[in-house]
Amino acid sequence: MVACSSGPDSTCLLDILAKLKDKYNLELIVAHVNYGLRGKDSDLDQKLIEKYASRYKLKLVVFKPKYLTPALSLKKERGTKRLLSENKLRESRYEFFEKVRRGNRFDSIAVGHTLDDQAETYLMRIIRGSGLRGMAAMKHKNVYPVKSPQSGVGRAEFNRGTIIRPLLGITKKEILRYLKSNKLSYRTDKSNKEVLYLRNKIRNELIPLLENKYNPNIKETLYKSSLNIAEDYALIEELTEKYYRKHNELRVNNILKLHPALQKRIILKTIENVRPDLKDIVSAHIREVLKIFKSDKSKKQIVKFQGLKFTRIGDKLAISHS
Repeated sequence: MVACSSGPDSTCLLDILAKLKDKYNLELIVAHVNYGLRGKDSDLDQKLIEKYASRYKLKLVVFKPKYLTPALSLKKERGTKRLLSENKLRESRYEFFEKVRRGNRFDSIAVGHTLDDQAETYLMRIIRGSGLRGMAAMKHKNVYPVKSPQSGVGRAEFNRGTIIRPLLGITKKEILRYLKSNKLSYRTDKSNKEVLYLRNKIRNELIPLLENKYNPNIKETLYKSSLNIAEDYALIEELTEKYYRKHNELRVNNILKLHPALQKRIILKTIENVRPDLKDIVSAHIREVLKIFKSDKSKKQIVKFQGLKFTRIGDKLAISHS
């Protein structure tokens, strides 16, 4: 399933996959989201995708919500409200992609993220204080959690659609050259030039500054750094999995014998088993849990945050929904 916005990246991705489908025996379907937030421009985006789907003889599925709540409108929003809106739109978009993937029994969801996107994500997560997990940024292939509308509690509430990013090691300049040489038209979202929220500030202000003043190849440098961090983080993940294969519960004395990096990851892994969405869990939360791990108090100790409850009784720590 190819996710297409009509922008240069996804247009390039669709054209490449369409050209390769016979050679590699690929079955393709195209998915497009039209929120209607940009008026006629949104409809023109859709028309261009319809044109390409017809050219490549591919089925196209369009998600066009009839109603958006004020919280989802991006017009005249600033700061946190705009960020919340972006997150809500992203969640609904991937929920739709996963629905299309599963409904048509496809294996993967291909998205047009590029090396430039990776560099922006890496800087954004540094600025927000992410740990190794966040700084490892995006992967060429990974499992993206998508909430199910018929969700229950716990891991079952997530359908896991496999996300692939075939263009992740390709620069925007290379993509634009490809589109020009193949005479492929694309649409540009004017809001990408605005500097109202963090990613656009990084794209339009910080990266040009770094390129001009410090390192003309900063995007490639950041991309390589993210790959190195991803390899290091993969080792921590492997050690965490080994720990879980030996221990089916959190024992304070066992955890405290481990390296601090493993302590944090095991706590995060345990949280993930109760609530797979970790995006609201920050390092301060993990430090609170570690405090009760290291406490000498003999009485029952409880920590609560983000709808979770951590209870330590003696050597055992239990996690539940609060």
